[in-house]
Amino acid sequence: MKTLIVIGGSASPKLSARVSRLLRCRLVRPELKRFPDGELYVRIKADLRRRHVVVVQSTPAPQNDNLMELLLLLHTSSELGARKITAVVPYLAYARQDKRFKPGEAVSLRTVARLVESAGADELITVDIHEEHSLDDFTIPARNLTAMPLLGQYLKRLRLKRPVVIGGDQGSEPRAKMVAQPLGAPYDYLVKHRITPTRVVTKPKKLDVRGHEAIIADDIISTGGTVIEAARILKRQGAARIYAVCTHGVFAHNALKRLQRAGITVVSTDTIEGPTSRVSVAPLVAQALA
Repeated sequence: MKTLIVIGGSASPKLSARVSRLLRCRLVRPELKRFPDGELYVRIKADLRRRHVVVVQSTPAPQNDNLMELLLLLHTSSELGARKITAVVPYLAYARQDKRFKPGEAVSLRTVARLVESAGADELITVDIHEEHSLDDFTIPARNLTAMPLLGQYLKRLRLKRPVVIGGDQGSEPRAKMVAQPLGAPYDYLVKHRITPTRVVTKPKKLDVRGHEAIIADDIISTGGTVIEAARILKRQGAARIYAVCTHGVFAHNALKRLQRAGITVVSTDTIEGPTSRVSVAPLVAQALA
């Protein structure tokens, strides 16, 4: 990997170090500072000529700052003579605004795609984007990796006695399945059952969670409201303990504290680095780059 250089953005210091270590290549920390008016200053102190440059920079909050840093790192790498530039953006800002839900709305992901491409990226790697078809907005090669099996492998090491993995709805069933497979555990998803014209009960479609450790699996936890409500339902049905695992721990508006107060053990990855980042996606990224 002598021709490979990893540039670690400020939002992904641990992940970029882990990727460079697995690939046995040089890690470059760019010089970053603020001008008095708040504008971002970026300097890459490395010879990038004819190198394959991998810019690792996630774009969680503050999204616009992290996105601007990503664009500056990409464009500077291009101007410094990089042979190929791979943008590794584990958490891609604006990915959920991938279509026009109401007339006149900005399709924000489309704009982000154009910016990343015009800044010089030759390819994009992201992790558990909300809708994989969203990558169709990119004209450069774009790959989506999934951390769900890694989350399952982490849970396996906890030696849970009777785990069962639950998706919040039918759409999340494939993610629940991928988490469950390394555990050798059953999986299911929550559905609403109408008992009477005025009474609706939400419960797993086919599994009984009584006495089990229930693991709620999703790609992203933002406000946490959906997870907290699912946990309440599973507790009422006799679950012994509740875990919530996700790729992207956004945790907006004190969501993590509310999840913990609700008695939920939370596990996330380092796509967004934080206190619940127990699982690293570095092996996925390194394998994709090898």
